[in-house]
Formats: sequence, C-alpha cells, structure tokens
Amino acid sequence: MTDFMDFSINLQALGIGWGTVLMFVMMVALLLSGMPLAFVTLLVALIFALGWFGPMSIPLITSRVYSFVMNFVFVSVPMFVLMAAILDRSGIARDLFDAMKLFAGRIRGGVAVQTVFVSVILAAMSGIIGGEIVLLGLIALPQMLRLGYDRNLAIGVVCAGGSLGTMIPPSIVLIIYGLTANVSIGELFTAAFLPGFMLAMFYVAYILVRAYFTPGIVPPVDTTPIPREEKLRLLKGLALPILVVFVVLGSIYAGIASVTEASAIGVGGVIVSTILRGEFSYALLRDAAMQTLSTVGMIVWIGIGATAIVGVYNLMGGVNFVSGMITGISENPTVIVLVMMLILFVLGAFLDWVGIALLTMPIFVPIIKSLGMDPVWFGVLFCMNMQVSFLSPPFGPAAFYLKSVAPPGITLGIIFKALVPFIMLQILAVALLLFFPGITGRW
Repeated sequence: MTDFMDFSINLQALGIGWGTVLMFVMMVALLLSGMPLAFVTLLVALIFALGWFGPMSIPLITSRVYSFVMNFVFVSVPMFVLMAAILDRSGIARDLFDAMKLFAGRIRGGVAVQTVFVSVILAAMSGIIGGEIVLLGLIALPQMLRLGYDRNLAIGVVCAGGSLGTMIPPSIVLIIYGLTANVSIGELFTAAFLPGFMLAMFYVAYILVRAYFTPGIVPPVDTTPIPREEKLRLLKGLALPILVVFVVLGSIYAGIASVTEASAIGVGGVIVSTILRGEFSYALLRDAAMQTLSTVGMIVWIGIGATAIVGVYNLMGGVNFVSGMITGISENPTVIVLVMMLILFVLGAFLDWVGIALLTMPIFVPIIKSLGMDPVWFGVLFCMNMQVSFLSPPFGPAAFYLKSVAPPGITLGIIFKALVPFIMLQILAVALLLFFPGITGRW
C-alpha cells in the first residue's frame, strides 16, 4: 500500500500538463508496439488510475464502463452490423447495381454514377462501410475497368462511394457519437441526411465533369435499348432495398420507432428479403452472425478502453486542462472548431474512428456547448471529417478494404493516388458544413 501511495504521489507531482504528455507518449509507444488500441487505452487508464489516485480509484473506472455498455441505444449497433453482414452474403447489392442502370445508363459515366447511387442506398440500409466497399469492389470495379473507365476514376468512385455509410443514416458513426455526446440520435440522423446526400452529389458532379470534359476517361454511351421484360426484372431488384430503407428511416423520422427498434425492423426486413429471393439459409445467418460478433466485439472493446481512459483523464483534471488550451487559442469560435477539425484530421490518418470518437468527443463536445454551438451540428461535422479519415493515407481503411478484392495490378499506392480528388471533395464538404451550418437544418 505504501508503494502505491509513493507511486501516486510521484505521478501527481508531474502536474496535469506533464501528466498529459506522459499519457500521450505512453499510448503512442504501446500502439507502435502493435498492441490493439482497446488494450492500450485500458492499460494506460489502469496505470494512471493507480498512479494518480491509488487502488481505490478502480471502482470508478468500472462504473463508468458499465454505464457505457448498458446504454439501450447501443443495441442498435449489432443490429445494423448484422444487416450489413446479411447484405454481404446475399445478391441484393448485385441486383440493386444492375437495376440502377435504368436511370444512369443513358449518360456519360453512367456506370460510375450508378455506383454512387447504389452506395447511397446500401449506406441507408446498413450504415457500415467495410462490406459496402468490398461489395462494390467485386461488382462495380471489374465492370468499370472492363468497359474502359479510367482506372483512377473507377477506384475513387468505389472507395469514396462505399464510405458514404459514415454520413448517411443509419450511420454507426452517428450512433457512437450520439452515445458519447449524449445527444439525440434521431436528431443526428435528421441533420446528417442532407449533408450526406450533398457529398454524394459532389461525387456525381465530379464524375460528370470529368466524363464530359476529359476525353477518353469514360467509354461511349451504350445506346442499346433495354427490352421491357428486362426493365421489369431490373425494377424488381430495386423494390426490396428501397422498401427496407423506407421502413427503417421512415419509422425513425416519423417517430413511429426509436433507432433501436428501427434497427431490429431493418434486420427483419433484410432477412425477409433474402427469404423472398430464395437466398436464406442457416449458413448465411450463421456466417453473418459470426461477422457481427467479431465487428461489434471490436467496437465494444475499443469503447470500454476509451471510456476508461477518458474517465481517468477527466478525474485528473485533464478535460479542463485541454479545454483551457483549445479555447485559449482564439476568442473566435470558428477558429476553435477549425483547430478541432485539424486535430481530427491528424488522428484520422492513424486511428480507427471508434477510438477517435470515444477519446476526443468527451473533451470536444463540452467545449462546443460552452461556445453556444449545437452539438448535433458538430456531430454531423465530425462524421464528415471521418469521411476523410476513411480515405486518407497512410492507414485509410477504405484503401485496404478495396485492396483485398482488387485485381493484382492495383497496389495501395495506386489506390491512394486515385483517392486524392475525392478527399478534396470531402474537405470542401467539411468547409461548407463549418461555414454554412444551416445545411444541417439546425441553425
């Protein structure tokens, strides 16, 4: 006990400033060693809890973790992940992609445009990006390359479009932010809908500009008429996904169901869709459940670790320390938010979005509230920022997802180079949200 007290006194003697530096250095060193983020944050939280307060502080950590995992809205996360996992294993996405050529088949760059619209619908069905990029990488990328689309344009469309699940409700990123910031997830969904669609339209506009003004970047328009029977078959492939999106998002926006209830309805809708299509099987459900268990387990463990370390840091007085530093940069609230965005950009190049949200939002959101700004608007801004993190090197997960299914000649270097124009469009969207917050309908 005396040793613990001496250790505690030694750490406290550092003061919150040097304590913050030591905590940061310890986290970076452990991450560079290859230890998973969840275990890094838990270990650092335990060391600083014992070193700063002594062994009596451990129950404070466990109570904070308990309150995080017991949040009822958190149940929606595995439901939406399960929806995505079932979609991965069914032919719904492929039929949806084929059906969209009815609407985009007569314009230059039509296959790229329909890829973006399919991305929007898939995002609105599940809110998960990994499976969506893999699906589009298997379905859309080979078709665009076969037809003669510019390789960089095709790669960028698949990665950027597949990442729209970050922004478009029912986004898991929005749900985690809502849990962390203690704001209404329904309000977040409503506020994020237009910005998410705006970003998708930026992608479409970029595709059309390149298609019409850059010779040879897309193939000529296919003018072959589609028979009536084929049109009816393609429309059937569009009906079930649209119905699932309408039921899930419509029930939330209409106030009929909460986010958690709507997620369960969505899972039921996707399962019924696979039954109607004759694709449902025990193997499909088992594999989807195992993928869901793996993904949600990762999210929960990161959440537990981040909640523990933020709780300890808060008890140390760290939140007030960081808030004072950030608000002391300028009296202009916009400058302060710009600094937060810059911090998120940097973190996004190296950390998973779950860790970023759970580590930074308990510090950033109180500052936003103290500045008189809307935390719902800031949540949408945060999610738009995380769009960039999915594409930005060196660890942009979208590039790695696509690399896992891309043809052998497509390297990570080629993928990251192709993503540069789309990263610029995402930064433009962040800037518009920052300077024109009315886009979210919250100002």
